[in-house]
Amino acid sequence: MTTLPYSGGRAAPRPRSATSDTLLERLKKLHPQSIDLSLGRIERVLDALGNPQEKLPPVVHVAGTNGKGSTLAFLRAIAESMGKGVHLYTSPHLVDFHERIVLAGPDGAAPIAEDVLVDCLARAEAANGGELITLFEVTTAAAFLAFAEAPADLLLLETGLGGRLDATNMVKKPLLTIITPISIDHVSFLGETLTEIAGEKAGILKAGVPCVVGRQDQEALDVIEARAQELGAPLHVAGRDFDMYEQQGRLVFQTASRLVDLPLPRLAGHHQIDNAGTAIAAASIAFGDALGPRALEDGVSEAHWSARLERLSVGGLYAYTEDGTEIWLDGGHNAAGGQAVAHTLAELDERVPRPVHVIWGMMETKDARRFIAPFKGLVERVYTVPIPGEPNAFDAESLAELSRAEGFDTVAVNSVPEALLRSASRGQKARVLICGSLYLAGHVLKLHA
Repeated sequence: MTTLPYSGGRAAPRPRSATSDTLLERLKKLHPQSIDLSLGRIERVLDALGNPQEKLPPVVHVAGTNGKGSTLAFLRAIAESMGKGVHLYTSPHLVDFHERIVLAGPDGAAPIAEDVLVDCLARAEAANGGELITLFEVTTAAAFLAFAEAPADLLLLETGLGGRLDATNMVKKPLLTIITPISIDHVSFLGETLTEIAGEKAGILKAGVPCVVGRQDQEALDVIEARAQELGAPLHVAGRDFDMYEQQGRLVFQTASRLVDLPLPRLAGHHQIDNAGTAIAAASIAFGDALGPRALEDGVSEAHWSARLERLSVGGLYAYTEDGTEIWLDGGHNAAGGQAVAHTLAELDERVPRPVHVIWGMMETKDARRFIAPFKGLVERVYTVPIPGEPNAFDAESLAELSRAEGFDTVAVNSVPEALLRSASRGQKARVLICGSLYLAGHVLKLHA
């Protein structure tokens, strides 16, 4: 394995006691007072590191508002079923930072080992030379080091924010790109209209590089198509060049020349049919004739992505519930995410009716009213909770006031276990959904472990 240089070719010196946690805490202090989305900082660091982004395995670069992680989970499962070694870069993590950087290996892919992460972070820190830089930028540089120095057949690369000026967009010639559904989110950085946000997401398009486009509002699709035409980037658009739908309890994927009948996704929710179909379209381009039906079946049925309408297994938090209670966890945090989860709750209720209780925590940067509105008529009670360790999260009472204003019977409580106990005290075998934030989801997974 070749070690890439930084400003002189030597690995950065560090204390023997250095851990990834101490390095990450130190790097956080370099964060600019305000973030101006640009590529200048990451360009400088990568150049000092010998430009590891130019030495990566073939890259699938993914942008969008919703469904990025799930789509990559399906694509990873398909590729691994074919025997491919797959690196994966996603954010944010749920429980541990190592989750963000998954490396292929002889025994399968796994989150980056601590010693490798420490080494890459230290080298990126030294290359930065104490200059202001965002944590995402410097850790992306560290991830590129790790990906460049470990063999793999494919790197699945998720944008952090937007696309055009995202640190991951330093990859100039990916194998292909994917744009998942775009909706309103991160308006302070990406713009307040769908057109503006789509313009930022479409910034990952590259000349001559095919792009798979998930289902979009026409406003967003118009922007993507215009940018693709400017660049000469071939588009493969859901609903036009390929389609995916449920039929008789199966997933059907269809193009003008091909129809594939597959099991329904393991991941819950009708929206996962769209995500799986987008992944299948991407795999068809990436692997061509080598892609067989068995890999598609395995990929669709075995893909897992935590905290995306995940039914928690018995144990842990079930100590605070009535016997027979279901606990579901979802990290969706915008209007489209709320609509998708509410739609699935409605489908579950049609098949197996139960009282639905929602435990809800959310960041103040998100549109809480638009998130919770789709749950009207589905939810018996909402319990609002703070998100521990997140100073920018709604406090429980402020979120409860918003919820009550939307017409929900709402109680503000201090914690998720308290909410579960309150739910259990009603004497119902409820379907409990914990939702509103990936940060809350990570906290819940720690409690449930």
